[in-house]
Amino acid sequence: MDQLAHLQSEPRLLRVRVTTIRELTIMPATDLIRTAAGILFTAVPMDISIPPNDTGLPGIAALRTVVGAVMTVGLILSVLALLIAAIVWGFGAHSSNPHLAGRGKSGVLVACGAAVLCGGAVTFINFFWNVGQSV
Repeated sequence: MDQLAHLQSEPRLLRVRVTTIRELTIMPATDLIRTAAGILFTAVPMDISIPPNDTGLPGIAALRTVVGAVMTVGLILSVLALLIAAIVWGFGAHSSNPHLAGRGKSGVLVACGAAVLCGGAVTFINFFWNVGQSV
């Protein structure tokens, strides 16, 4: 009961730290932050090295084939979208329809962006993988 009265009179001491399962102590918030930071930085080893594993899961070769096929389909569809958007842009420009011409321009930009993303996906992933390894 004596500890409860102390807690009610000191509102900043409401942080609790468990040092062992049986021991429960009351401490200020700054001590709690220092203790948590100390535990975090001493518990996490700094030299973890986990390289990608090509043989860890069955079907990795099939998955690479599927991803390559999806990238090819994405590139083909983006070229098709580019052609359709260019045709729409041309019809809009020659028929004096600015709304149709604007939609065609937007379609051309979106198709080019999709082609860049599909074609450069492997390069993007490798770039960010190397950035992550250097951190």
